[in-house]
Amino acid sequence: MTTVPQAAGEVPAAALRWSLLFGNFAIGCGVMVTAGSLNDLTRSLQVSVAVGGQLITIAAAVLAFGAPLLAAAVGGFDRRRLLTLALAWYAIGHALSALMPSYAALMPVRAASVLAAAVFTPQAAATAAWLATPAARGRLITFIFLGWSVASVLGMPVHSFIGETFGWRYAFGVVALLSAVAAAWVWRVVPDGVRPPALSLRSWREVITHPALMAMVLVTALSAAGQFTVFSYFAPYYRQVLGATGGQTSLMFFWFGAFGLLGNVLLSRHVDRFGASRAVALALAGMALSLLLWPLGTTLVAMALLLVPWALGCFSCNSAQQARLGQAAPAWAGALMALNTSAIYLGQAVGAAGGGALVAAHAGEPGAAAFGPFHWVGLAWLMLAMALSAWATRRMRRDD
Repeated sequence: MTTVPQAAGEVPAAALRWSLLFGNFAIGCGVMVTAGSLNDLTRSLQVSVAVGGQLITIAAAVLAFGAPLLAAAVGGFDRRRLLTLALAWYAIGHALSALMPSYAALMPVRAASVLAAAVFTPQAAATAAWLATPAARGRLITFIFLGWSVASVLGMPVHSFIGETFGWRYAFGVVALLSAVAAAWVWRVVPDGVRPPALSLRSWREVITHPALMAMVLVTALSAAGQFTVFSYFAPYYRQVLGATGGQTSLMFFWFGAFGLLGNVLLSRHVDRFGASRAVALALAGMALSLLLWPLGTTLVAMALLLVPWALGCFSCNSAQQARLGQAAPAWAGALMALNTSAIYLGQAVGAAGGGALVAAHAGEPGAAAFGPFHWVGLAWLMLAMALSAWATRRMRRDD
């Protein structure tokens, strides 16, 4: 077994960093598998796109409420056992999901499965924040979040390809396999005895009543709501409006994910020098620009080009937010990472539900009109996020 430091302020061994990155890759693939395989899932289970999108909403809502509650419950657990168990649960849940005979049967299994994501992602980040030196903390947190970016590069197009070629059940099965591998890897390299201290009720109260920190968390929710108002329905939009084939849809997901990975790699290398708050501001601005230009994406090529700013900011924004919170209050990292993860999924639930409502309200209309003004709604959410982020930055500087 790889020996890694067990005291706060030390830099973890490479094997541990990579295992947590791969764990986030598996988690990211599982979170995005519904959106990637939505076309086949809705055909196979004979439900509408709007109803199929509710799987994204329900899973996101479970994650939003589960992350902080589970963080409070597992705060003192040994991280080797906790992280391994979360990934094993994820593997079993996705394997069972692939076997469900109907939409009604799939829904509760999907909801239970994604509870593992509510545990793994924030607790992996909190573990990294606990083990790293202050100078390396932001870089380490953003490094393990590269797993999400890689999931967007490989997971989304692969889910889309598998869903269109073999069926959505195989896409869920791939997530189960990845999660099982990740669980074995984490068990092998994470040592016993890594136990960041659990937060007391008083500490939790201090966290949730801190104006600037809670504003930062709300920025995450607003950003996710803006993105998932549109992102949840990429696959049907490409097919119905732009006439994309299954292969072209997969390629569009790959394109988006490749630039998402590039954005996160650049962030990971430069965040400690550049500043997490500034990185968040730039990422939000890039995503807002893409949604502002959305009506110009009348062909697949045009859409691919206008999505580049969004892709560069998409995953790097989440990573920068985690780094921002970890640097602002490392002693509260466990709670803040859980709340921020909750905010991600709460925003996803709100965005997916809002986008679904717009799609349902405009069903039967031709072309882009079938999706309503969903990109304008997404842009409004992002503009709110930008304003609140700027306020939180000023407030933290004043408090310092």
